[in-house]
Amino acid sequence: MKSILLHIDGDSCMEARLQTAMDIARACDGHITCLQAVTYEVFAPGDFYGSAMAAAMPQIRQAAERLRAKIESDLSNEDVSWEWRFISGRAEHRLLEQSALHDIILVGPHDIGEDGTRGPSAMAGELAMRAAVPVLVIPGDTQRFDLTAPVLIAWNGSSEASVALRSAVPLLKHASAVHIATVQEVKREQRVDFSAHEAAAYLNRYGISVEVTEVERGDAKVADVLCAEAEKLGCSMLVMGAYGHSRLAEMLLGGVTRRSLNDPKMPIFLAH
Repeated sequence: MKSILLHIDGDSCMEARLQTAMDIARACDGHITCLQAVTYEVFAPGDFYGSAMAAAMPQIRQAAERLRAKIESDLSNEDVSWEWRFISGRAEHRLLEQSALHDIILVGPHDIGEDGTRGPSAMAGELAMRAAVPVLVIPGDTQRFDLTAPVLIAWNGSSEASVALRSAVPLLKHASAVHIATVQEVKREQRVDFSAHEAAAYLNRYGISVEVTEVERGDAKVADVLCAEAEKLGCSMLVMGAYGHSRLAEMLLGGVTRRSLNDPKMPIFLAH
């Protein structure tokens, strides 16, 4: 991962994202693009003449400048290559645009303005579905992203899982152990296009040793089973295909991607 696109925002997970970006950059000899996207679109009921927007703009601009000064000061003391891009507009739109010449996007688990809430990030889901590169969702309590730690790949045989696995290869090469986990289910409604052993054979061609395991589901949700297995194995990251069903169906009915993003316990690597 040579080109890392880092979302800059003043939320509680910013420090975790920054540390993760630096850890990846050091391990991969990569470059960090800090993207600070600021929108001045302020909605206030009854603000027909834009007075609320006019009053808010200086405060938004000053807050953005303070955040930039702090992070640039922190980065100037680190041994990583980086640059800063300040762009007006909605963050999800600008990250999507800039992703074309990057290898990975780093975002937090919450949408802008919803810091501390429980619920899947619509921005992370949108980027995972539309960007041509993977998205790494970083929880706020991530203190270090150890690329040499074990990694768990959630496997259901789908094309989405296959895309996620292929996209993760540059990071998997650093891992001390790679586990491909399938979850036992009484009724398997989804067609399995590729077996876990086929996935393991693909990674073996890259010199990546893999252990294939099948995890009992019991009465728990699939996402919770996968997360518990990853924690038990001491994994630094969970790799999974994003939105195997339609995204609308997952948003309405729930699903593995949606539940995994609800309250992530570790970094989640998503691709679609």
